[in-house]
Amino acid sequence: MGALRRGPGGRAGERGGATICLLAVGLVFVVVGVFGAAVTSARAARQQARAAADFAALAGAARALGGTTAACGHAAEIAAANGGHLVGCRLDGLDVLVTAEVTVAPLPGLTRVVRVSARAGPVRG
Repeated sequence: MGALRRGPGGRAGERGGATICLLAVGLVFVVVGVFGAAVTSARAARQQARAAADFAALAGAARALGGTTAACGHAAEIAAANGGHLVGCRLDGLDVLVTAEVTVAPLPGLTRVVRVSARAGPVRG
């Protein structure tokens, strides 16, 4: 009869199957974590673009009586101060309509641009 072969730890019949399973489970956790971080990064960029557009529209509306140049110039400053970039601005009467964008790279090699529009003006009614 043949003798049982024993591994380095002295146990018979082990070939490292649990190690492979543990590595596979660890890899799944890493992939899910990276995906979650990318989604969270994109959501944060959307919120940042929304805040930049809202504040830029309010700042532009405060200077609407000075004309398009004054309103849009001030709106661009405020958008930049909030981490955004003003890509569109126009006056519609005393209302200011702005579009701000934020660039986000949720994963290396993957860059997305988030654009948000906002409108502000005097109260009517």
